[in-house]
Amino acid sequence: MKNMIGMAVAATLSAGAAVAAEKWDMPMAYSDSNFHTQNGKAFANCVRTGTGGDIDITVHGGGSLFKGGEIKRAVQTGQVQIGERLLSAHQNEEPIFGIDSIPFLASSFDASEKLFAATRETLEATLEEQNLKLLYSVPWPPQGFYFKKEVNNVADMKGIKFRSYNSATARLAELTGMVPVQIEAAEISQAFATGVAESMISSGATGYDRKVWESLTHFYEVDGWLPRNAVMVNNDVWEDLDEEHQNAIMGCAELAAYSGLWRSKQYTDFTMKGLAENGMTVGAASDELVGELQEIGSTMTTEWLNAAGKTGAKVVEAYKND
Repeated sequence: MKNMIGMAVAATLSAGAAVAAEKWDMPMAYSDSNFHTQNGKAFANCVRTGTGGDIDITVHGGGSLFKGGEIKRAVQTGQVQIGERLLSAHQNEEPIFGIDSIPFLASSFDASEKLFAATRETLEATLEEQNLKLLYSVPWPPQGFYFKKEVNNVADMKGIKFRSYNSATARLAELTGMVPVQIEAAEISQAFATGVAESMISSGATGYDRKVWESLTHFYEVDGWLPRNAVMVNNDVWEDLDEEHQNAIMGCAELAAYSGLWRSKQYTDFTMKGLAENGMTVGAASDELVGELQEIGSTMTTEWLNAAGKTGAKVVEAYKND
């Protein structure tokens, strides 16, 4: 796989200066230390090299150029050429965007890759209708629960202010009796420090990057799902590129997908250890809590399938039967 990608990129290194050098801005919602942002910077470097400097991408991390919720729209409308976004945050636009956040549908890295493969064709077509070209997608580590107290069952969650980042997490809060509060990644630390939020479901990566041990005490591994970030380019910008430059970018995108998955796996172990080393109680959730969450997951799966209709059912069937 590595050799194939390397050959694809190397084959484009001689894509001379057929067009004037273009400056692209690439907003990302996560801190510069986050593995997604680091992967995005490696992708940008690859594109710069692969196009002989014809396309120069500047990565803007930490929501510094556009906040997370603004990035997709900014790329769609041409305010920026390219950007990365957690697509499940836009499930209210199209149900297919939220397929990776259906609880317990795909709760491992292998399952996440399999689900994305089953979804990609539909996802690409949906994004194209919104003037977006999907380049690559990278999963977050498996999602777990963060709390500032011991939690053994759903009843223990009642009334807790819960950070939500998409429709699925807001619905999860409702079904567990928690109070959903919409908070972007860049605002997490402040939200916990000020008591605006008291809990969240997220990866070890997010908790480690935001030093949540300063406010929270427990992380429960439930492997609920692996939401994915997608890097997209404005389709008008894409169509203006010649074939050589498109091939160079897609070669770099394949490499970024591969390296991003590897980074996510490696970061999972590192951040779990990091949370524990900084004083958090880290471990598996109780059997009682997992059982209750799986029942909630079944409810949310049914709700998603009802919203997604035949298209969603076809994708899920393809995933399960592959």
